[in-house]
Amino acid sequence: MIVEGFTKINNTAQENLGLLAKRIPRQLGDIHKQNFIRREIVEKLFPEQRDNMLHYFETLLISMRNHGASDIEIGGPGVNGQIWLRVQGVKHPVVEWGRMGVNETNIFLQSILQPEQRDILFRDKAVDFSYTVSLGDQLYRHRATAYFELGELSLNLRAINTHIRPFADYDFHYNVTRLLNLAHSRQGLVLITGITGAGKSTTLDSIIDLNNRSVEAHIVIIASPIEFIHTSNRSIIRHREVGIDTHSFKAGTIEALRQDPDAIIIGEMRDSSTIMAALEAADTGHKVFSTLHTASATESIDRIIAEMPPGEQDRVRNRLADVLTCVVSQQLVPGINRRLVLAREIMVMSPPIRSAIKNRNTSEIYQMITEGQKYGMTTMEQDLHQLAQTGRISMESAYTYANRKRRMQQLLKGKSF
Repeated sequence: MIVEGFTKINNTAQENLGLLAKRIPRQLGDIHKQNFIRREIVEKLFPEQRDNMLHYFETLLISMRNHGASDIEIGGPGVNGQIWLRVQGVKHPVVEWGRMGVNETNIFLQSILQPEQRDILFRDKAVDFSYTVSLGDQLYRHRATAYFELGELSLNLRAINTHIRPFADYDFHYNVTRLLNLAHSRQGLVLITGITGAGKSTTLDSIIDLNNRSVEAHIVIIASPIEFIHTSNRSIIRHREVGIDTHSFKAGTIEALRQDPDAIIIGEMRDSSTIMAALEAADTGHKVFSTLHTASATESIDRIIAEMPPGEQDRVRNRLADVLTCVVSQQLVPGINRRLVLAREIMVMSPPIRSAIKNRNTSEIYQMITEGQKYGMTTMEQDLHQLAQTGRISMESAYTYANRKRRMQQLLKGKSF
């Protein structure tokens, strides 16, 4: 992707933003300033001015991809007037892109939002949205969140992959692959977990693609926002974006049950109502895939139960034990070659694990995963150790990214339990 005249576009846009920022009365602050920017500047921009803002924004996004970045940060006091990129897991400012004050970025970021998105931003103090850049025949999709920081507007935007990572690259054990493939398993709940930026969406997209290429099925995706758009192949793929096509993850899940689905993909189980809807869908004989912001299988189970009111926890614990089939907890670790390497913990449901969940003995599950390698299970520490042994990551990284530091030390020293 070549951005012709980027420096001129960048300098011109920043100069124009500087002129617009001079209209803001100095005595205004916080929400009063943001309201003034909205009503007296952004909403009064000529169509050509707004087009120029969008052109500058899209130029930044294309340049971000040229840098091999996954994320871009714009606006707010925290960036010190600079635009930051995350490249191979490391964030840094792009010095050659110059500086903009908070008033300039306030105007810029408000101007790229649609009126209804600005309404949500001012009401909820944050707004999530997707943004697509068209370049030739290629569409480049992004997911973004705009939010306030000390009264100033900030933006994080993440590039969505234009290609799906082949499922074979994950090298899952045969048992795990069967649980992820509708050709072999049409019921149950599968969780893909990890912190933000751990590649959960990428893994889910690979699983969807596996099924789309191999199984006649109806797959409903509910996400906020929709990231990768799958083209129906052997399966019908439906994409429903929260806020546009459905009101919430819970509503989308309940609605999906009336749409004759074989699999429901819930982008994130953010709250107890969504968790209950997911469990209900799995309990009624559907395949459900979803994500959590948790670092391990045990933490995922505990988090789901803890989200429920005390009076509901026993019922949810039993239902979760009955429908949960697999948990893949993952993270991206800096590799020896400075490229990120996927490390994961995998739990496959077994009778002992099911009993441990029902009997409130989740602390025993880690040992069961440790001993379950022949079934496709692995702890995060075992996987990190294997990556270090094969020279893909350093021993220091293996220790740093381990959930259980003491166990990692034992593995690196060649000790067993």
